[in-house]
Amino acid sequence: MSGHRIFSTPFAAVYPMYVEKAKRKGRTQEEVDRVICWLTGYDHAGLQLQIEQEADFETFFSQAPAMNPRSSLIKGVVCGVRVEEVTDPLMKKIRQLDKLVDELAKGKPIEKILRQ
Repeated sequence: MSGHRIFSTPFAAVYPMYVEKAKRKGRTQEEVDRVICWLTGYDHAGLQLQIEQEADFETFFSQAPAMNPRSSLIKGVVCGVRVEEVTDPLMKKIRQLDKLVDELAKGKPIEKILRQ
């Protein structure tokens, strides 16, 4: 398989880091789950199944019920990379998810994170 090594990294290995990052800043696991579900279309049970099955990021996003059409509104820099300039479709989805978790951890209101 070609591509970045994050593509084959289990989502379940990174998910606790997302939750911990949010919790350190006073946010909750439920809020993390909410932004993940908003982006991917998973419901809570579907998200938990992906975690239990230790799906890699490539599988996690390929099996996502429906990427939110408003995800194109996710802009900005995460890990030194401008999200809207990422050309690889899978890497873009990963960076969008990273950006949402960053916004959550920075205290942005959930309505703004969900682009409402």
